[in-house]
Amino acid sequence: MAITAAMVKELRESTGAGMMDAKKALQETSGDMEAAVDWLRTKGLAKAAKKSGRIAAEGLVAVAVEDGKGVAVEVNSETDFVGKNAEFQSMVGDIAQTALSVDSTEALAAAPLNGKPVSEVLTDAIARIGENMTLRRMVAVRGDHVVSYVHNAAAPGMGKIGVLVALKGDADKAQELGKQIAMHIAATSPASLSEADLDPALVEREKSVLTEQARESGKPEAVIEKMIVGRMSKFFEEVTLLGQKFVINPDVTVAQAAAEAGLEVTGYARVAVGEGIEKKEEDFAAEVAKTLQGA
Repeated sequence: MAITAAMVKELRESTGAGMMDAKKALQETSGDMEAAVDWLRTKGLAKAAKKSGRIAAEGLVAVAVEDGKGVAVEVNSETDFVGKNAEFQSMVGDIAQTALSVDSTEALAAAPLNGKPVSEVLTDAIARIGENMTLRRMVAVRGDHVVSYVHNAAAPGMGKIGVLVALKGDADKAQELGKQIAMHIAATSPASLSEADLDPALVEREKSVLTEQARESGKPEAVIEKMIVGRMSKFFEEVTLLGQKFVINPDVTVAQAAAEAGLEVTGYARVAVGEGIEKKEEDFAAEVAKTLQGA
């Protein structure tokens, strides 16, 4: 029986298996869909589908730098235990290295790794390790010099927070100060590099709030305008990297610290595991009850 693309697609969607695995299963079972599902299950390749509904909000961020390009890749898992798994760590590190050759998360998912697309490498790992995993995102930063830093490192080059900083200037100074600025970014999580890079909607929302607060003071409009200008200036200092007080030396801003070293910070990225993912919380008693009901 001829194996069609539609058959492969149907089997992939029902089992979560990779394309080549689905095609092979159909070939081995002469196109019998049910037998192909069983074939995949015996090989441990259909487990991924059963895991796909689970929330994956743990995992690791891995960083890699090469030739003026830095990447931070987030791969999620269901539990923190998997982040300590040597096989998972090795895979995440390999994915980060692969990310150096692509420019988007979608391209990374399709990029070859050990003879398979990264997406299929993940599917295979789900089947072996037994947890849902997702390639959530990759972020790239380019510059004359790119420095990386990992906070709460679980293994070299990977941990809970990955930071990349791009700088112009002397290479040795860039490495030294770049590491300190990266640590600063991990701690403060700035909203943008500078005031010019801030989301206009965020600026407008903050200005609206500060305006209402100022008007509640009952002071004259001219005074209120000055209050708003002052408070917005303070806001920009707090949320922009270059305007923030440098945690290593709070007497200067990050921009001033860079300038004193003859450097310029041109870009950055901060990626933290699970940020923005809504985790489903259940108490232990409810979890046990659910397990017993399903037994």
